[in-house]
Amino acid sequence: MAKVRETSSVKEFNELLDNSDSQLVVVHFSAVWAPQCKQMNEVLEELSKETEFVNVVFMKVEAEDIPELSEKYQIAAVPTFIFLKKKQVVDRIDGANAAELTKKVRLLSSPTAGVITQQTAAPPKQDLDTRLKNLLNSAPILLFMKGSPDEPKCGFSRTITQILNDRGIKYSTFDILQDEEVRQGLKKFSNWPTYPQLYANGELLGGLDIVKELVETGELESQLPQQEKLEDRLKKLIKRSNVMLFMKGDPETPRCGFSKQTIGILSEIGVPYDTFDILSDEDVRQGLKKLSNWPTYPQIYVKGELIGGLDIIKELKESGELETTLKGE
Repeated sequence: MAKVRETSSVKEFNELLDNSDSQLVVVHFSAVWAPQCKQMNEVLEELSKETEFVNVVFMKVEAEDIPELSEKYQIAAVPTFIFLKKKQVVDRIDGANAAELTKKVRLLSSPTAGVITQQTAAPPKQDLDTRLKNLLNSAPILLFMKGSPDEPKCGFSRTITQILNDRGIKYSTFDILQDEEVRQGLKKFSNWPTYPQLYANGELLGGLDIVKELVETGELESQLPQQEKLEDRLKKLIKRSNVMLFMKGDPETPRCGFSKQTIGILSEIGVPYDTFDILSDEDVRQGLKKLSNWPTYPQIYVKGELIGGLDIIKELKESGELETTLKGE
């Protein structure tokens, strides 16, 4: 009898795929907050007990906990089931459909089932200058650095984060090692050839040497915007644009399948919108969940009012109401 294996990391997932050989692998991308996922988990457990599926590998992945896998397999909503053979996607089911799941497991577990790879078109690319301007204005104080404050990848980045941390300055960061286009583009955009780079209200203050000079003269804090209460900042952020999307990553490089799918839908509708990368600011990421009473991302706001997440956007699109909703009509 097979069993449903829960994977908690990309490494563990890949190891299971490596060991599956030519077996059918059924992966349930789920979320603990979704009741449909709980129901489908029960279905998956029952299927794993069937003797005819003894050679099928059943897996469960928390979609939001492993965004790399969600992005790789274009997970737009939960529950989603991905069927793989020899590490290639052969089919998928979007949504909760127990009968269809059973049917596909039976069909694809047959030794004669073929391999069909799937590809999904990427949303149109955003102009680099526009993307950089959006990034620079995504937080009052923004540091472009190598690595993250917890794991800086160079001595200059480590020193500048220590300076900011020692003074209790709240700031957001962008890891330029993760995005070569931003790394090279920002040098030209700001006419500043090195990193780290510190920005205040979208304007370049300078690199580590400038920050050190400002510390020595006692001017650093006066050059930075006053720290405001998180709730006040969140209220300003959700009203920064008529349509405001809080997502993982940005339109050019979404960091999870849910965010990528939302970007694709918004691009298709053609209504202007702005974005905020919640991975760049933990205060915003956690604070907005409480402010909106909405536990997951992405979140989309129209004129400061929460519309919902990807599931709501898809429902509005299917009913033909999305465009008028985004326009605030």
